[in-house]
Amino acid sequence: MTEIPFTLAEEPDHADAEKGRLMFAGPCDFLKGVVAMEGMPPSDRLEVCFAGRSNVGKSSLINALTGRKALARTSNTPGRTQEINFFTLGDAHYLVDVPGYGFANAPVAVVGKWQRLLKSYLSGRPSLRRVFLLIDGRHGAKAVDEEIMELLDRSAVTFQVVITKADKPRGAELEQAIERTRAVLAKHPAAYPEIIVTSSEKGEGIATLRSVIATMV
Repeated sequence: MTEIPFTLAEEPDHADAEKGRLMFAGPCDFLKGVVAMEGMPPSDRLEVCFAGRSNVGKSSLINALTGRKALARTSNTPGRTQEINFFTLGDAHYLVDVPGYGFANAPVAVVGKWQRLLKSYLSGRPSLRRVFLLIDGRHGAKAVDEEIMELLDRSAVTFQVVITKADKPRGAELEQAIERTRAVLAKHPAAYPEIIVTSSEKGEGIATLRSVIATMV
């Protein structure tokens, strides 16, 4: 039988789960919000970032990963995050929350400015090891997600899809969204071949994502 491409990531074994737990139980602090490339902190540690459409749940996922309710600001207003926010994770990692793309409740000129910043960051940050591309479990990948995937392909930056809000779809909706996302990913060479399914509210997939970050070298 041919293996299904872009399989769902399995739960980590005990050792890897413990690495992830210990890493995220340690210090994690907001460092700075960046509004221009010249404001970036030094590229002196392994860096992972969380990207996705506006209101996909990036801040909620970061809060769930770190076990801190308000480390990253959350909002019901799409487009609220207008900076690239850097968080230190111990002494060796940055977690990065980038502006949501797609619809944003802000003036066109402001949206354009932070979208250009987002693209500059994703294509030009030497310490960026992986982009976790968040896809809403109610919808699956959309055309605006493909635009970012194409940018990451061109920049040779590995990205891994993280399905969010897995507790929200009803019946077969989640599986259908995952299948739509798989079909899109098949066209993108920079895509990592596993999908992580998460629910920040229920805690699903959090240990898996922690262990993936903790075991990166």
